[in-house]
Amino acid sequence: MNEEQALARAAALPCWHNPGEAAILGGGITNHNVVIADNGARYVVRIGDDITVHGILRFNELAIAQAAEAAGISPKVHYNEPGALVLEFIDAKALSEEEVRAPERLPRIVELIGRCHRDVARHLRGPILTFWVFHVVNDYAATLERDGSRHLARLPDLLDWAARLEKAVGPIDLVLGHNDLLPANILDDGSRLWLIDWEYGGFNSPLFDLGGLATNNGLSPDQEREILALYYDEPADDARWRSYTAMKCASLMRETLWSMVSEIHSNLDFDYGAYTEENMSRLQRALDDFKNL
Repeated sequence: MNEEQALARAAALPCWHNPGEAAILGGGITNHNVVIADNGARYVVRIGDDITVHGILRFNELAIAQAAEAAGISPKVHYNEPGALVLEFIDAKALSEEEVRAPERLPRIVELIGRCHRDVARHLRGPILTFWVFHVVNDYAATLERDGSRHLARLPDLLDWAARLEKAVGPIDLVLGHNDLLPANILDDGSRLWLIDWEYGGFNSPLFDLGGLATNNGLSPDQEREILALYYDEPADDARWRSYTAMKCASLMRETLWSMVSEIHSNLDFDYGAYTEENMSRLQRALDDFKNL
């Protein structure tokens, strides 16, 4: 589906009473986001079907979005139907990596992640997916082999590393994770923070969200230790730091393989090839750090 088709689909939804003109809202790399006004209120329409190659199932996204709304950390779900999710528009700024790293904001983001992990699951209803990064990596590798990716020569080393990292992570706690903490998925309205985009939401280790926050936003080692201390209310000992660092590497590996698969399977106008190489560089640096622990 192209942008013109997404606009038409959003405008034709039966939930509107007196809709204004629809416009594309930037930010989506697995779906189209459309903003539309109706009866004096504004809404965001997420247009996108299931993407099974990425484990995206919209029933899961809807259930977690509704639970996150009930937990007070995500916008209200106004309407849904297969392929379309309508959310109340939040007059807020999507953050940049630099803004996530800001000393005055980073503790608030960690508190928001903690609320996600503690509170959202209490409001969940119905079946919910589990997001285990090492399964995702193995599944992506199989997809790349099946579909003749240009990155096949990289896979044996990546899979060897994945097995080593999973062992290093060790036993985990299980929480409801966001699992896609890109800066654009964190909004600041000037008084509070919000989490959006629950495509990859599911039960996971809290270390995955903390590692994803670090890798997606360029946190320094000191900031990484800060977020662990804030989240767990105590400084990280050597065992937790090793487990966290292994999960951080796995988070980067998943993002890298996600991009490799998207090079083949996505029709959206996005430079996935450049994104793959950017994440490969980040992953190699993280693995080099892990080797030195």
